[in-house]
Amino acid sequence: MLGWRRIGGAGAGGRRRPGIELGGKVTLRGPTVKACFPGENAGPAAFPRAVRYHEQDRTPPRSGPVPWTEPRSSRDVMAIPPGRPLCPNDGGPPAAAWRGRWGVWGLWVVLGAAILAGSATAAQRGKTRERVRARPPQPGRWDRATGSAFVDDAFATLEGTRPDFAAAAGARAAASSASAAGPGSTAGFKWSSLVSADTLADEVKEQRKALQGALVSESDFKGGGYNAARDAFSAVALAFGLVAAHDGEVRWKKDAENARDLFARVGFNCKVGTVGSFKESKERLADLETLLDGGSPDKKADREEDFLWSQVAGRPALMNRLEAAEAAAAATIASKSDFDRAAETLLREVEMVAAIGEVIQQKDFEYHDDDTYRRYSSAMRDAAVKARDAARKGDYDAARAAVGEVKKSCDTCHGDYRS
Repeated sequence: MLGWRRIGGAGAGGRRRPGIELGGKVTLRGPTVKACFPGENAGPAAFPRAVRYHEQDRTPPRSGPVPWTEPRSSRDVMAIPPGRPLCPNDGGPPAAAWRGRWGVWGLWVVLGAAILAGSATAAQRGKTRERVRARPPQPGRWDRATGSAFVDDAFATLEGTRPDFAAAAGARAAASSASAAGPGSTAGFKWSSLVSADTLADEVKEQRKALQGALVSESDFKGGGYNAARDAFSAVALAFGLVAAHDGEVRWKKDAENARDLFARVGFNCKVGTVGSFKESKERLADLETLLDGGSPDKKADREEDFLWSQVAGRPALMNRLEAAEAAAAATIASKSDFDRAAETLLREVEMVAAIGEVIQQKDFEYHDDDTYRRYSSAMRDAAVKARDAARKGDYDAARAAVGEVKKSCDTCHGDYRS
């Protein structure tokens, strides 16, 4: 067993080096060094054997402490650097040195093996695995009860013509387009018969003003401004929905569907006043400003299902828009002078009433399949069209009577359906 023994230390008088005298006496003249001895508990007798040799003898004894480098002189035979003690190993390099060298080579071998293994695995993954399928059951092996469940020729047993699945898919797509197109889920409905392109453009601009007031600050938004923002965004979404389905040349036609879905979503999210809904509202207001300036929103709406008019705006938001239109229309017919001065306002408001009266009858809206509800909605729509025609003609009396019919249909419907 080899062991380390401390054989000296620095004394007073400055820096000193270890040395060997001819008589065999060891003198230590430098920092503490370590030497390797044949045994941990070898006594002082082992020390002379390890270091005592003639000054002219250049070969250190094999049984004592041997520095790995050849000594420059007999006085340097024990000059082993502190912290790097070396032990003999049958006259060869120290065991620690061999372990260090084998450790480096071993590391390279392991790394090389890992690289080769990784390459082989990647190559194996790159190969297309052959799909192994189960063998089909053999009819001859079925018992009588199982075999009786099958027929030799299915087409000889089935009745009727083979269904055309491609045609059915086309019919479903046409039905979806018809639902977005207008009343009665029939394609080709002329929305221009209810609302003009100018009215839709004016509606978007007016709602922008409402949004600017509702989004002045986050605190005002949380304090109740989110309700006004919800109504305004819902009205904007409705306007862009009508632009997308309109049969005439309307501004924003190419961006209408995307804008409709973006504003519809933020309108639903504004049911509560939160930091998130305020942030989204500010972003959508910026998109609206971009559209009004002639640009297109950067954000794209994610739509995975078919469009339904009920997704544009919630029924409460549309009812609020109807009430605002009814109040504005009533103000324009308060007198003949008011009518003459605000005929354009009356025209825009009653056209929006007519459009909403048709939209709320579309599929998936609440009460859309209730005949009484549909009758009230149709009466409101038709009265709004009469008011629009009277406003175009400048007929104050006819306009006043038509606005009265709109109010009557709304009040009657609210009496039966409003909670």
